[in-house]
Amino acid sequence: MKPVRAVPLWWVLLLVSRLGATRKGSPEEASFYYGTFPLGFSWGAGSSAFQTEGAWDQDGKGPSIWDAFTHSGKGKVLGDETADVACDGYYKVQEDVVLLRELHVNHYRFSLSWPRLLPTGIRADKVNKRGIKFYSDFIDALLKSNITPVVTLHHWDLPQLLQVKYGGWQNVSMANYFRDYADLCFEAFGDRVKHWITFSDPRTMAEKGYETGHHAPGLQLHGTGLYKAAHHIIKAHAQAWHSYNSTWRGKQRGLVGISLNCDWGEPMDISSPKDIEAAERYLQFCLGWFANPIYAGDYPQVMKDRIGKKSAEQGLDMSRLPVFSLQEKSYIKGTSDFLGLGHFTTRYITERNYPSRQGPSYHNDRDLVELVDPNWPDLGSTWPVSVPWGFRRLLHFAQTQYGNPPIYVTENGASQKLHCTQLCDEWRIQYLKGYINEMLKAIKDGVNIKGYTSWSLLDKFEWEKGYSDRYGFYYVEFNNRNKPRYPKASVQYYKKIITANGFPNRREVESWYLKALETCAINNQMLAAEPLLSHMQMVTEIVVPTVCTLCILISAVLLMLLLQSQS
Repeated sequence: MKPVRAVPLWWVLLLVSRLGATRKGSPEEASFYYGTFPLGFSWGAGSSAFQTEGAWDQDGKGPSIWDAFTHSGKGKVLGDETADVACDGYYKVQEDVVLLRELHVNHYRFSLSWPRLLPTGIRADKVNKRGIKFYSDFIDALLKSNITPVVTLHHWDLPQLLQVKYGGWQNVSMANYFRDYADLCFEAFGDRVKHWITFSDPRTMAEKGYETGHHAPGLQLHGTGLYKAAHHIIKAHAQAWHSYNSTWRGKQRGLVGISLNCDWGEPMDISSPKDIEAAERYLQFCLGWFANPIYAGDYPQVMKDRIGKKSAEQGLDMSRLPVFSLQEKSYIKGTSDFLGLGHFTTRYITERNYPSRQGPSYHNDRDLVELVDPNWPDLGSTWPVSVPWGFRRLLHFAQTQYGNPPIYVTENGASQKLHCTQLCDEWRIQYLKGYINEMLKAIKDGVNIKGYTSWSLLDKFEWEKGYSDRYGFYYVEFNNRNKPRYPKASVQYYKKIITANGFPNRREVESWYLKALETCAINNQMLAAEPLLSHMQMVTEIVVPTVCTLCILISAVLLMLLLQSQS
């Protein structure tokens, strides 16, 4: 007989904490918890530089790998779209700060553009003073509006010259260049910025950039490139944390963490030890891949075992998963003042063995399949589906796995339904209500959650999907040269949650929904009138000046004729 494998302790805790949630879809309303968040809980919205700023080659900014990727013209982005202009955020700072004030957020999470500050990526080459001034003025504008800046150092837009010259995150030298870049940011902005995030969702950055090639730099180094990139990213994070800790923390008194994204993995069959193990393996290959070195000093054991075994079966002398030295383990362990956690949806997980002869790949290394329950509410796009209870379970997992760290939810949101341009985003309101309430339940259970960032402030460039997916509270009319913003119904709803610091009672929460939808008719009329306004603007900007010029010319000719006749 095979020995029975013990069910992990965290899974027992999660089973106990389910509090009546069923396996079929939407138990949220029946188990909705009315209550408020702790005093001082921070509410925010987020964005990233490349997705919103535009001005891709203005004021001294250097090219990024995403500029090169989108400009390649090889169908890598839906509709061959670029982020050259995006939301025109570089020129609309003050306008967007007004939107943040309107939303009543406590903080705003945004990223700095590494190539805007260091055009070549290397501090010793050149520092772009105009880039420093841009972010400095932006931070000042936020603080003047009593909005706390939460700053991400790197959100995927690596300077292109570092990719060309060194191979990007395939090269360990990136860790030193990142530390130098981080030091510049701490020095320039650390007197005012007290919440730093080193990397945003590095798992996706590594997997899609170096495994599937769906993201910049578009490499397909199956089963090797993503692990090497992640290894160097973890080292870079640790170097930046240590630099802040030794040089800047004493006088700046800030916090440095990392933002890791992960969906929840639910066992397809909770009575099957294999499915339970596969679900935990899913989480370890997703969240544990980066969190475990930072909180425990090394990769999860299941990753080391699985990848090592498959590498040997593939005839390799060494595991495809790199190894940290004892010194590196000690250096990396403990390098996070908080855990940033991004989460969007849930997957059912069941075990499936992939033969090693199929070749190396991250997908095959995990030996599992991800499934979606057809009963889960569909938001109308391929991803995400709304499964709020998975959020609570992921928060519990992070609490039990990593020693109850302070957690900031750094990304959580829903994209707009396909082929839908109206502003009455009821599905986003329901998503916000369900996910935020599950977060409140997790806090009630004892998870140490300090703040929540809804993703995102604006509709923006969505990487390989171009402008097809819309996550914003504010609709952006990308076809209009001025990129006007229009509030969706979810603005009013989220504002009510922030003002009440939670969900005070059923009657009030129900009234929020109705009041939020009342705003849609007016805002939709504004959006519908946009073509007419654009036409009127064109008349104002082109026709009127042309007519005026003609009038002046005609008057001049008539005056000349009059003078000639008099002479």
